[in-house]
Amino acid sequence: MEVSVVLFLIFFPFAFFVQSMICASFSPIDVFLIDCGGSKPVELDDSRLFHPDSSTPNVGLSPSSDIVVSGNEMSISGNSALYNSARVFKKTSAYTIRTKQIGHHWLRLHFFPLQDTKYNLKSAFFSVVSNGITLLHQFSFSKSGQSSPLVKEYVIEVGGSNSKKLELTFSPCNGSVAFINGIEVVVVPNLYFPSSVVPVPLGSEVEIPKHVALETAYRINMGGPLLTPKNDSMWRIWEPDQPYLVNAASARDVMVNPNLIKYPDGVSAEIAPNWVYATAQEMAEANVTDQRFNISWAFEVEEGFTYLIRMHFCDIVSIALNSLVFNVYINKKSALSSFDISSKTMALSAAYYVDFVTNVSMGSNQILVQIGPPDLRNLPGNAILNGLEIMKMSNTCDSLDGNVCVSSGNSKIPRKILIVLAISSAAVFAVLMVIVATFFLYLRQPKKPKRCPSTWFPFPTNVGNSDSKVSICSLASTAQSHGLGRVLSFSEIREATENFDESLVIGVGGFGKVYKGMLENGVVVAVKRGNPGSRQGLTEFRTEILMLSKLRHRHLVSLRGYCEEQNEMILVYEFMAGGPLRKHLYGSNLPPLSWKQRLEICIGAAKGLHYLHTGAADTIIHRDVKTTNILLDENFTAKVADFGLSKLGPTLDQTHVSTAVKGSFGYLDPEYFRRQQLTEKSDVYSFGVVLMEILCARPAINPALPREQVNIAEWAMHWQKRGLLEGIIDAHLAGFINLDSLRKFGETAEKCLAEHGAERPTMGDVLWNLEYALQLQEASIQNASLDNSANHIPEIPGWIPQVESISANRFDSISDQASDATTTTSDVFSQLMDPKGR
Repeated sequence: MEVSVVLFLIFFPFAFFVQSMICASFSPIDVFLIDCGGSKPVELDDSRLFHPDSSTPNVGLSPSSDIVVSGNEMSISGNSALYNSARVFKKTSAYTIRTKQIGHHWLRLHFFPLQDTKYNLKSAFFSVVSNGITLLHQFSFSKSGQSSPLVKEYVIEVGGSNSKKLELTFSPCNGSVAFINGIEVVVVPNLYFPSSVVPVPLGSEVEIPKHVALETAYRINMGGPLLTPKNDSMWRIWEPDQPYLVNAASARDVMVNPNLIKYPDGVSAEIAPNWVYATAQEMAEANVTDQRFNISWAFEVEEGFTYLIRMHFCDIVSIALNSLVFNVYINKKSALSSFDISSKTMALSAAYYVDFVTNVSMGSNQILVQIGPPDLRNLPGNAILNGLEIMKMSNTCDSLDGNVCVSSGNSKIPRKILIVLAISSAAVFAVLMVIVATFFLYLRQPKKPKRCPSTWFPFPTNVGNSDSKVSICSLASTAQSHGLGRVLSFSEIREATENFDESLVIGVGGFGKVYKGMLENGVVVAVKRGNPGSRQGLTEFRTEILMLSKLRHRHLVSLRGYCEEQNEMILVYEFMAGGPLRKHLYGSNLPPLSWKQRLEICIGAAKGLHYLHTGAADTIIHRDVKTTNILLDENFTAKVADFGLSKLGPTLDQTHVSTAVKGSFGYLDPEYFRRQQLTEKSDVYSFGVVLMEILCARPAINPALPREQVNIAEWAMHWQKRGLLEGIIDAHLAGFINLDSLRKFGETAEKCLAEHGAERPTMGDVLWNLEYALQLQEASIQNASLDNSANHIPEIPGWIPQVESISANRFDSISDQASDATTTTSDVFSQLMDPKGR
């Protein structure tokens, strides 16, 4: 990011010169810049001049309105003068803007509630319709969460039955008022929007009717700074992409001089300014031989709509044509396969864009955009994206805000339909009367008093299927057959933790803090409390409950209970006095573990994972096996923890589960990462990394080391295949490991870390081999008189560099929604992560 800032400061003076040329190249016929309620022209810092609505030519306004003027000049931004006045409507009113040209027009609406003694504009409640398209339905500024001015941008078709005019109607709701501060109407250049677009999933092209309206959901400048209207000939805003990157560590921003950007035939400067094409995000250097991962961006959208997605590309990273080839995915579906920008532009640093449409079905509210290397192995693994636009398309109800259909005030409902509606209403009324009568009789029956005691309750079967908060009584009463856990009241948990005393904190993570507590019956527990009032980690919270309610095993951490009361998300586990395995390996002052202890811990964790894969009713894939998720009790018994990312495995007729990539950097199965195909063998790969971490006592990823040593899996396999694994083991183990035991351990890890899942062993096979390695070690211990024999590793070669201690969870998290880098090595449990971040 620092490089981008420096380049921005270097190239920005050129941008103004280039921008003046661009602006001169496009002279729109229709430009209406309206200051609503203003009394004199207002010039913005981008040199645009907004005229009062009362004196703007070709703009008509219905008379039922009022004007609100700010009592003092605001300092919101350089454009604050536009928000010093507003037009207020007490009843349905309209602007009529007569254009010179038919076709698509940009429509931008500016909202900011001025303080006024007569009107409370912040809580104003209203709808906005333009040319029959619902733009806003029951809109309220206070519900938008904005504290600064809000600009809503649309594309509206002018023409047809509307002739050459754009009508903008404001309708107050429930006795409230409507208001508007500014309006922009600018004609869109011809051929700016396509008439047909390729859909994702891929299929035949879909035609876009002319009357369809669009709303800008996102306009993103990948790898570059915020671009304001002064940098765009179409007066658009391009925001940086950092807030939408699923994992910032997977991408790095690149930039060139904007003057180098070329616009080939078919791509005009109005499509996107050269500043968009001059910056990009490319794949970060992962310090591995073969980079096989995607850069992912996640965008929240409104479900049930179709979206137009425009992707901007410009090869600013290659030194030769046809050397940058990559794949593009939208919502995990292929959009572009083995895409070569230069084959389209026949030049480097040349602008190119491509459009897609995708439907966001009900039950989903996200668009996931990903780029990554193709399966071709003869090219460097890299991918770039320069810009992205996501625009919502109006639905069949001619609405851009929910499924609200607009009807004309002059239209009449046919008589037959009215008769059918009347008969239907009468039938519904009769049914309702029967229900009311039945309910009345039910209420007259005597009821037993309802109690909410602190006893052992079953987990409700609907946990995880609803986002609504429910009380402890409703939770306790939903199921009475399984008896798998305890629903604890918030008051009990507060008492157990002495009102969440900070001195009892034993760990802090993204989900919240972990406290040591004691229940009423004297049982010591670990209490993991989500941030009060936050919904972060709700998916993991409920997944953990669902998974652990099905599981009971000596080598799995037990869930003692939970609380979902008073907007709280709290999980209560058995207390693991030893804490996470990782802090016993490095990053703390704890005594080093012996080789026998390490083998026993590996065996315990393997037993827990083997049970998940084969012993439960359904195959369960942990999906986040790492040393912070293996906990130790006071006797160093290992137990697998943190099931927030766990997933049910494939059924008998499946070979894998297709799902978004989630897990932790350094532990991720490369096959799962590349194909988004999850199997039990993904856990086996992660466990192979854990084995090497235990042997070498260093993090899975340590960027402080030389490049070839950063990734422990690659580094350890380099020495294992040469038969020299003893050269990189933990120095504390020198002279104490039986060579045969080490060889068996190394062979087991090597098989776990095989490139392809089919080549990896099952957890049952891993367990057998680890137990055999332990037998070899124990047999050598019995022969204490042979301490100096060749069967032992005498010392660590002096040239092996010592591993620096780094933050325990740095570079851990990767997913399609924040890193767990904030976790400390003192965590007793790895935190439940924000679903956007892991």
